[in-house]
Amino acid sequence: MRTTPPCQVEPELWFSEGLEEAKSRCRGCPLSPMCLQGAIDRAEPWGVWGGEILHAGTVIPRKRVRGRPRKDVAA
Repeated sequence: MRTTPPCQVEPELWFSEGLEEAKSRCRGCPLSPMCLQGAIDRAEPWGVWGGEILHAGTVIPRKRVRGRPRKDVAA
């Protein structure tokens, strides 16, 4: 029995504001390592590939939150 990879069920999610959700859906997919390596080899401009967020062909560890940076609370 062959299952459909999660990226083929709802493809627009991998290129939208829901990038963290897309990353979580990639976990456990047996194609993740090949998907990520292929995206790096092709220097994909952006999106979620193999459970990682890519921008300008490089992996971004975590998506930056919108808005102004948080101020550190002085103790």
